[in-house]
Amino acid sequence: MIIDSWPLFGLVLRTSRLELRLPGLDRLAELADLAASGVHDPARQPFVAEWTDRPADEVVRGLIQFHWAAWGAWRPDNWSLNLVAIADGRVIGTQSLDGRDFVVLREAGTGSWIGRRHQGQGLGTEMRAAVLELAFTGLGARFVTSEAFADNHASYAVSRKLGYTDDGVQRHVVRGVPVVGRRLRLDRDSWEAARRVPVEIDGLARCRPLFGL
Repeated sequence: MIIDSWPLFGLVLRTSRLELRLPGLDRLAELADLAASGVHDPARQPFVAEWTDRPADEVVRGLIQFHWAAWGAWRPDNWSLNLVAIADGRVIGTQSLDGRDFVVLREAGTGSWIGRRHQGQGLGTEMRAAVLELAFTGLGARFVTSEAFADNHASYAVSRKLGYTDDGVQRHVVRGVPVVGRRLRLDRDSWEAARRVPVEIDGLARCRPLFGL
């Protein structure tokens, strides 16, 4: 079985409403179709990579290739865990946790998006809380970072709720114009103080060597 050679397929995070796991091919296709159906108002571009501005078939193909590339490039000192979030049996979005030199720095970053019809229900908070539990409790992180454009109020609301504080700014070019991204940082103590979403982690023990642990 694939899980014997790649135990990350057995890693599962659960909250009261969600299950987060590495997608198989069927779930990956479901996520790609969700992306093609739209994840934000077309008048705004909330991502540095302007992938959602492309034709739908390119969005689907690019998303699938992105996940495959992350699997193929995985190293214990440079990894990107891209999970699908499943609610009521359907993929509703994706949540990532990334680490570079994690064993030394004990720092990871997060990123996510949710299909438009699933937004505004608090699912983004549960998704982020799940990977924060994995990072801090499961992997022993000291810090987790995030970034969003200055007008992405929904993302900041999630970050504030979970205890993040400001960590500077980063300037980007999006659709040919400058855009300011605000960085945020969460430390272990702040996470413990703000922790309010119960998360269950299964299958981590066999995955630890893949994280360099």
